[in-house]
Amino acid sequence: MILRRRHLLALAASAAASSITPRIAWPQAYPARPVRLIVGFPPGGTTDIVARLVAQWLSERLGRQFIVENRPGANTALAIEAVTRAPADGYTLCTVGASTVLNAMLYPHLNIDLNRDLTFVAGLNVSPLVLEVHPAVPVSSVPEFISYAKANPAARLTLASFGTGSISHVAGELFKTAAGVDALHVPYRGSAPMLIDLLSGQVQAAFDNLPASIEHIKAGKLRALAVTTATRSEALPQLPTLGEHLPGYEASAFLAVGAPKGTPDEIVIKLNEEINAGLADTKLKNRLVELGSAPLVLSPAELAKLVDNEMQKYAKIVREAKIKAE
Repeated sequence: MILRRRHLLALAASAAASSITPRIAWPQAYPARPVRLIVGFPPGGTTDIVARLVAQWLSERLGRQFIVENRPGANTALAIEAVTRAPADGYTLCTVGASTVLNAMLYPHLNIDLNRDLTFVAGLNVSPLVLEVHPAVPVSSVPEFISYAKANPAARLTLASFGTGSISHVAGELFKTAAGVDALHVPYRGSAPMLIDLLSGQVQAAFDNLPASIEHIKAGKLRALAVTTATRSEALPQLPTLGEHLPGYEASAFLAVGAPKGTPDEIVIKLNEEINAGLADTKLKNRLVELGSAPLVLSPAELAKLVDNEMQKYAKIVREAKIKAE
């Protein structure tokens, strides 16, 4: 009887251990193969640049390759949809940003709900946009640009963005409303193709994420007029904010990492810890600052709250500025 009882207890202990072991071993073994980080913009823009910096950090830290996969289109909706359909196992991630949040307001028929379909993993960075012009445009300040816009019909003044419904588009529409000017909106499928045409003079002005444009600005190939954040950028402290000329104006771009809903908490926590460690690393942090952005160190819960706040903020902007997808 005693032997039988001991045998049953041993079996129970073994069963308990086997039920616990996979829960512990799985996140410890993660990642066991390469991980995809899907970016909703073409190579060369801010999202792509930051994603590759972080992917390199994660590859070195975790010993498995984190591969950036560019899947542009529909203001990041194609990339987000691909991730929401992927297995919730931590091997398919995506970047989430202000443009992604704006989809909910500008494309109400999209079959994507960020809160329903995504798990928010970690913040990456926050950066200002910059109002910039081709050097041939005869202005060097925001007041001069407003006067120039008022003196020229919209058909002659082009204002580019890196996508219809993107934060770049919304920043431009908000500027036109605040300044009482008009300009022809020219959308592109990402920052990199937009910059090609801006640098060549095919379009005259644009709102771009500062990290994507800062080297061109420093080289004198583009003329920066102002940043869109409430405070000046540390990377270009001499550059005024748009709010200094248009009180109340503010728009900024955040970037984060998301995963399919249902991704195990252990994997989310591990990724969050490793990404935050990267953002605290002097080399990576300094590189982000050089690009004109700041690290965005958040817990998954804090990131979810940020996304919700951004949704509310941009819903108000879109409604008041009467911005519509074209």
